[in-house]
Amino acid sequence: MKILLTGAGGQLGQALQHCLRAHDVTALEHHALDITQLTAVRAALAAQRPDLVINAAAYNGVDDAETRPADAYAVNAVGPRNLAVASAAQNAALLHVSTDYVFDGTSARPYHEYDRPHPRSVYGASKLAGEEAVRTLNPRHYVVRTAWLYHTLGHNFPKTMLRLAQRTGVRVVSDQYGSPTYAPHLAAALARLIDTEAFGTYHLAGSGGTSWFDLTCTLYRALGITTPVQPVSTADFPRPAERPRYSVLTTVQDPAILLPPWQEGLAAFAAALPTVAADQAE
Repeated sequence: MKILLTGAGGQLGQALQHCLRAHDVTALEHHALDITQLTAVRAALAAQRPDLVINAAAYNGVDDAETRPADAYAVNAVGPRNLAVASAAQNAALLHVSTDYVFDGTSARPYHEYDRPHPRSVYGASKLAGEEAVRTLNPRHYVVRTAWLYHTLGHNFPKTMLRLAQRTGVRVVSDQYGSPTYAPHLAAALARLIDTEAFGTYHLAGSGGTSWFDLTCTLYRALGITTPVQPVSTADFPRPAERPRYSVLTTVQDPAILLPPWQEGLAAFAAALPTVAADQAE
């Protein structure tokens, strides 16, 4: 299969390049293709003529989006719309990656694919707009929602907690719950999904749910880090953008593409950081 991958420099983009080595992949970072420019997107797809476009590009500044909504919508809504228009014209399928932040977090159970979105932040609203554009403009689409993505590469929550472990103690929010997702596990699931050609909306995240506090405690235990971790409330860490209090994801779709439990993802992450573990445990 010939694949064009956008957002290739990000955590998921890099993991996908590893998982999709059996395919003919053209991996493009932002400097090579600005998805907010329809003319550039059309030209890129006309030149490459892919069978599938995977959009891993996103504006992920959740708090920044509150004061820069035009930037968030350009990347998270207009960009996917451009890719949907151009891929449909080339009769190519489109896989677009979205987020748990399309939900408001008021559910008493994990969110599945048929629950009604209701974002409470500009970031979440811009991502939902991107989903809707993809569904409307290219019938051969996969919309994949994931959550709390992390990798040994790039900037993410577990790596921040490793850096903060050098302090005498850390304070971590304990009343926000989600589904931590190890990027290589997600990439492997996406590789399985595209082989099915079963188009639609999917929730693909680390199975089960936990809080930021419990995630940190589990990570520290895995790495032998003894830094004390104190649970605190969301109110203790006010942020410009409202976060969903509970956005654990589940799926009612194909069980063959389920991700492992989030604990397995965190264990794989920890195992990939032996030097970091040794440094932090000293």
